[in-house]
Amino acid sequence: MKVLALLAAPALALLLLAAHFYRAGLLPLAVLCLAFVGLLGVPRAWAARAVQIALAAGSLEWLRTLAVFAAERVALGQPYLRLVGILLVAALFTAASAFVFRSYPLRVRYGIGGSI
Repeated sequence: MKVLALLAAPALALLLLAAHFYRAGLLPLAVLCLAFVGLLGVPRAWAARAVQIALAAGSLEWLRTLAVFAAERVALGQPYLRLVGILLVAALFTAASAFVFRSYPLRVRYGIGGSI
């Protein structure tokens, strides 16, 4: 039960990324994010590392999106602070979700030795 609770954060972060890519019309990337959600069920160290890499890349995608959208809003003279706050939280949540694999229950589940 504790393992499922710990995996909720990376699963949610990947689902949010899938929705982001789907909304942008990037269906292959949305499907890839859903595949990474499925990869959470594979109890192997390589699977955990792959998900961590995907979450790190996803965090960078949120920051890229923030820069593009904020620049567009500034250029149009529209308010942008709320957008910046929301996308920063999404980027931080996605990045933080990669660190759940440092917890003891997930290190045991995925057979990860040492520190991550």
